[in-house]
Amino acid sequence: MLVNSAPVSPMLTRRNFLVGTLGSAFLLSFNLGSTGVHAAAPASDVPVTPNAFIKIDNTGKVTIKIKHIEFGQGTYTGLATLAAEELDVPWDDVECEHAEADVTRYANFVFGIQGTGGSNSIANSFMQMRQAGAAAKVMLKAAAAEKWRVPANEILAERGWLTHAKSGNKAGYGEFAELAAKQSIPQKVILKDPKDFTLIGRNKLARKDEGKTNGSALFTQDIKLPGMLTAVVLRPPRFGALLVSFDAKKALNSPGVKSVVKLPNAIAVIAENFWQAKTGRDLVEAQWDESKALSHSSDDLIKEYSEIAKTKGLTAAEHGDVDTAFTKAEKIVEAEYHFPYLAHATMEPMNCVVQISWKEQQASAAELWFGCQLPTLDQGAIAATLGIEASAVKINTVFAGGSFGRRGSTTSDYILEATQIAKAYGKNTPIKLVWTREDDTLAGAYRPLYVHRLKAGLDKKGKIMAWQHRIVGQSIMTGTAFEGIIQNGIDITSVEGAIHLPYHIPNFRVESHNTKNAVPVLFWRSVASTHTAYSTETFIDEIARNQKKDPLQYRIDMLGEDSRFKGVLDLVVQHSNIKKPKKNRYYGFAIHKSFNTYVAQVTELSKSGETYKLEKVICAVDCGLAINPDIIRAQMEGGVGFGLSTALYSKITIKDGKVEQSNFHNYQVIRMKDMPEVDVHIVASAEAPTGVGEPGTPVIAPALANGLLAAGEPPQHALPVKPKFA
Repeated sequence: MLVNSAPVSPMLTRRNFLVGTLGSAFLLSFNLGSTGVHAAAPASDVPVTPNAFIKIDNTGKVTIKIKHIEFGQGTYTGLATLAAEELDVPWDDVECEHAEADVTRYANFVFGIQGTGGSNSIANSFMQMRQAGAAAKVMLKAAAAEKWRVPANEILAERGWLTHAKSGNKAGYGEFAELAAKQSIPQKVILKDPKDFTLIGRNKLARKDEGKTNGSALFTQDIKLPGMLTAVVLRPPRFGALLVSFDAKKALNSPGVKSVVKLPNAIAVIAENFWQAKTGRDLVEAQWDESKALSHSSDDLIKEYSEIAKTKGLTAAEHGDVDTAFTKAEKIVEAEYHFPYLAHATMEPMNCVVQISWKEQQASAAELWFGCQLPTLDQGAIAATLGIEASAVKINTVFAGGSFGRRGSTTSDYILEATQIAKAYGKNTPIKLVWTREDDTLAGAYRPLYVHRLKAGLDKKGKIMAWQHRIVGQSIMTGTAFEGIIQNGIDITSVEGAIHLPYHIPNFRVESHNTKNAVPVLFWRSVASTHTAYSTETFIDEIARNQKKDPLQYRIDMLGEDSRFKGVLDLVVQHSNIKKPKKNRYYGFAIHKSFNTYVAQVTELSKSGETYKLEKVICAVDCGLAINPDIIRAQMEGGVGFGLSTALYSKITIKDGKVEQSNFHNYQVIRMKDMPEVDVHIVASAEAPTGVGEPGTPVIAPALANGLLAAGEPPQHALPVKPKFA
């Protein structure tokens, strides 16, 4: 496809940024049906079909379209690395942009829709982006061969240049961009041997999500369109409360307020700017029917779930004869764990800009600007709300200031809210919906509250011969577009991380109880592993110390056949002092696999009086082929910080049906001053790459708790942990 110029953004922002134009360019890419190809494979015979991932302009600048949103996890850099490696272009000549919402070209192979999540961006597109780069290079060589009248196999394509030694011809990629677009799409391409990589695996490769350090990056909050108005929403005081009536007279008389509109169960105030909208919202007088609203508290739920955990649930995983093994056990060890609701607390709260086009008082099209994580779901939900075709909904994906699952809303909550507001306003005026941090903390969506009950039967040598694990909590998937993932009543997002342990236990069973209440729940960074890694790994430590055994050796003796667990275990031990402890230091250890990535962590704690300090975290990770080692380290470090917040401080509590926290003063997250040194080591591997955005998070809390156990503290059966930290 020939592109004459780059689309020029209509967005005006208070930040300075440059918008360039493209000359003649071509676009192509490939949609592969399989991602299970090892990195070491030098070629692929999977058929390819043209798409739109790579643009080359007549100056030789390369723009890579990224189908997975960039919200800090490094998809721009990682995916561009794959394409640029095979295309053979200088890294400085590469730019990135988000792909448009189009499931026919940009589907996530795992989800079946266009979307980002599950730490699968690199794994999902590993071969796809390499194929795109390799095919583009073939087409460029074919174009040069046609013009120079020489065999294509005699042309060398390297670092953005095409050369033919015999004739002495040499030209940049840009010179052949237009002609290359007319070449046949190669159905088979030969990929580089890993020994020839120049970008993949390289350290200190400049990131492509440019602008985040100098303020020029564009986020939703930066968008300002001509005539744009801002909206904020007054929502129910309790989950499940229903709007009865409201009086907006005072709000409408407030400076800058343009309109107050009713939503299905909320009230939106539209004004010239945010502060005017927020001030107007404070003046709205609303009456709510709370007769069927949530009225219980977190403590009530924990008590209820604790009773449920004493009963048999649905079997999520089982092998051996667990019940018989317990009758033969020499000793029984039991523990119950409590995990609170958690907020996502993204740096940038939810926001969205919507502009509806009207024709004869009917919506005919819509254009949106926001950090879109699930384009296909959002596009469909918007279209259904407006009564238009999904193809009439244009989504412009911009950078997002974090997500951790929040922007992957299965109900498109804040996006639909923005659309409903613009629809109710009934004009072509663009409207920006802004959620304050208080809005998202008080009425957003949360990691569910869980209660776990574990029971282990030990033989005469203290070895685990029977294991029973019951998990009680809300199902994230029930009632969503992903409900089909629930099989035989088991929601995998409630039990993953518990149903496959690193250890060989002959008699093993995991049970699940799905509960229901009015609290909205959603994915939260590393999903079930946020709680399953903690309960299983701290329980293992508790059992080992109960039997007066070294927790590290106890694990080593139980490891199953998966050698990759041993790989991260050996590496983290090698780089820590866990086997030769420093004086007055206490060490904790945990190991876990999530999103097909193996992580082991060691915590090093010191103590002054009754106060602890986490001095250092050593982390080993096996994520297959390391596409960008710096991003892997950054994601492990960030994952540790994110997990430490919940281990030490964070929790959402509900009292009489209301969330008690509202902002960072009472929903605390870790500060820089409290962040320990994090030492990350990557296992060298030629396996296919796996995720790194989430796997660093679930391991740190159990490693911390196990360090406290080593220091003589009682087992920590609830998060956040009880001992005080400096």
